[in-house]
Amino acid sequence: MPSKKTNPDFLLIIVTLALLATGLLMVFSASEIVAEYKFNDAFYFLKRQLLFAGLGVAAMFFVMRIDYWTWRAWAKTILVICFVLLVLVLIPGIGLERNGSRSWIGVGAFSIQPSEFIKMALIAYLAKFLSENQKYITTFKKGMLPALTLVFVAFGMIMLQPDLGTGTVMLGTCIIMIFVSGARIAHFAMLGLLGVGGFVALVLSAPYRIARITSFLDPWSDPQGKGFQIIQSLLAIGPGGLFGMGLGESKQKFHYLPEPQNDFIFAILTEELGFIGGTFVLILFALLLWRGIRIALGAPDLYGSLLAVGIISMIAIQVMINISVVIGLIPVTGITLPFISYGGSSLTLMLVAVGVLLNISRHSRL
Repeated sequence: MPSKKTNPDFLLIIVTLALLATGLLMVFSASEIVAEYKFNDAFYFLKRQLLFAGLGVAAMFFVMRIDYWTWRAWAKTILVICFVLLVLVLIPGIGLERNGSRSWIGVGAFSIQPSEFIKMALIAYLAKFLSENQKYITTFKKGMLPALTLVFVAFGMIMLQPDLGTGTVMLGTCIIMIFVSGARIAHFAMLGLLGVGGFVALVLSAPYRIARITSFLDPWSDPQGKGFQIIQSLLAIGPGGLFGMGLGESKQKFHYLPEPQNDFIFAILTEELGFIGGTFVLILFALLLWRGIRIALGAPDLYGSLLAVGIISMIAIQVMINISVVIGLIPVTGITLPFISYGGSSLTLMLVAVGVLLNISRHSRL
């Protein structure tokens, strides 16, 4: 059971709220033109993001007061519920399709994305499984295989939507948790070879993924098609320079960069706030990562440590993928920037995850 409670990690709270405030500011700045054009309301996206931010912050402080061992007791039930939602989202008439992906359940703008929540459910369940079966983790059959089977079933269901970006974040997070728990390097080497083969198969199985790869290698070969987003993103980042063009002064948000409040919001941020603004956000994420690692190291038991590792890995992987896409280092994947991008499900999940981290910090030995 957790040790006696202390005060939560105050710096983690400050960093999280600073990221959230930056996100709200940039969601409005990036979306006002699109919102005015589509909905005749410049505040359309901001009002919805504010609603989810309020719910998320309330949930974060509420979860912060719940002993993290509670998630151990409910991990299996929560995971089953998330799997049911992943099935429901694939049923026509229940699941909502947007941009070629059936990933949402709900009505209109107020909908949830089950694939976002199963990431947290898997983290809680894997932390439970790995902490209870650590003596078997160096064996493939009893340790690694059961964990990987569950992870790949979830990954397969997410790919039916399809949503390669979210699936990649979930898969990477779980692999890190299994590695940290003490799995053998030889097993990971074998898994790596299978993973490369599987990734190639996934890319070759869908023409649009092949197009994303080729457009990434040479976006100017199809500047009005598959290369359009990355070209417009780079055209936003470049003029930003050191100090940016000024808050609200972005040119790319005028119907050049598609959905600027979502996956490519970091491009608008650097265009308006420059290298200084982009670096400030990266420093905030680095601070969040540092506090998360410290909490994991100071957790009173293996379950708490693995739970913290999973949460901070999920956030770190998502940040790295999003920013790498925006600056043209990897192909477009459709991943939001945590706390910054517009999106209710992602924002709520991240704030709840931080709430769990904060509770673990209340029992920290450091």
